[in-house]
Amino acid sequence: MEENMEEGQTQKGCSECCLKCLSGIPYASLIATILLYAGVALFCGCGHEALSGTVTILQTYFDVVRSPVDALDVFTMIDIFKYVIYGVAAAFFVYGILLMVEGFFTTGAIRDLYGDFKITTCGRCVSAWFIMLTYIFMLAWLGVTAFTSLPVFMYFNIWNTCQNNTVVYNTNLCFDLRQFGIVSIGEEKKLCTASENFIKMCESNELDLTFHLFVCALAGAGAAVIAMVVAVSVLIRNNVILTSKNTGRYCTRF
Repeated sequence: MEENMEEGQTQKGCSECCLKCLSGIPYASLIATILLYAGVALFCGCGHEALSGTVTILQTYFDVVRSPVDALDVFTMIDIFKYVIYGVAAAFFVYGILLMVEGFFTTGAIRDLYGDFKITTCGRCVSAWFIMLTYIFMLAWLGVTAFTSLPVFMYFNIWNTCQNNTVVYNTNLCFDLRQFGIVSIGEEKKLCTASENFIKMCESNELDLTFHLFVCALAGAGAAVIAMVVAVSVLIRNNVILTSKNTGRYCTRF
């Protein structure tokens, strides 16, 4: 009889411990981190491959040649963007870890596990700095989203023309790269619907794949913006509660 009571108490103690551990998880910070990782991975992976597809399209169908000297042409810019993507992936991998750590340490549920504590001046400064950094990242991702929409718009025009090629069969529409700032004004690099290169480009897989990769990259940037909005909201809420002058125990679970 006593053994059964001890076993029941042990099981009850384990279940209570598990519930306490689960209650200490900052779920909102966890969701923001997962959404951030998914958005950054989608943006970096699809964006990198879309840039590689852009190089192929420019060289194959628009007859754009890489400059033999170290000039700042479109291919050099694409290479720079690729290196920027590498840096973004590495930086936000580290930032996601810091976001989760900050979420755990600023969650009021931790105090239910380890007792009350008073936030120090250094802790308030770190939290305020992290909020400011997250807000700057949110604005940066808004800019990245707006910038990524430009190639999506350009490729949509070309892709839509290819899809409706029978409608514009009797007309001769041209896509001039000078309109998009890809080549200098002195260079005339355009592709018309009546040309053989345009027909080959529409029949190939490069255009369709590159266009949809840019769309996915745009969706990834949008997901990163949403993650930043969630993260900065959570950080502000936790920081306000922790620095509040009101006494009592709070359990934010954020």
